[in-house]
Amino acid sequence: MRRLAVFASGSGTNFEAIVRACERGELAAEVVLMVCDKPGAKVVERAAEHGVAAFVFAPKQYASKADYEREIIARLDAAGVELVCLAGYMRIIGDELLGAYGGRIINIHPSLLPAFRGAHAIEQALEYGVKVFGVTIHYVDGELDGGRIIAQRAFPYEGNDIGELEAMIHAVEYPLYIETIKKLIE
Repeated sequence: MRRLAVFASGSGTNFEAIVRACERGELAAEVVLMVCDKPGAKVVERAAEHGVAAFVFAPKQYASKADYEREIIARLDAAGVELVCLAGYMRIIGDELLGAYGGRIINIHPSLLPAFRGAHAIEQALEYGVKVFGVTIHYVDGELDGGRIIAQRAFPYEGNDIGELEAMIHAVEYPLYIETIKKLIE
């Protein structure tokens, strides 16, 4: 069984999709740690419901990014984590974490990278008027949403309802993330 950590900042729907895939035996893996930078986030509750250990921190309580990343690394090492899956983690990974886990951190992004990088990709794509949306899974490096692409899946959409579009993205990203993790760990 591979040992995974999932980093999230919000509701944790991708976290839950990964945990459930592990519980069903769809992934030969176990989520051994959830890392969250927002103490009140829904993902913290989801981790507790699934019995997943959580490291929840407030970045402002640390003197620097390097300080909280060193704490994260210590927790990843202690849990024997082999692969880090970012799932709505809204912090840029810094040099400390990249130095320790570079090549073993992946991210899911709601656009067809390299287009529409950053936190508001869906809104940017809608404003731009694209007709083909998608999801990208990529390795994390020092560039914002710039690591080597592992997988992408596209779908057409010609509306302008962000809620509808987000639901379509979720319908694509949950299975794509599971399929990609499965390929990486096998």
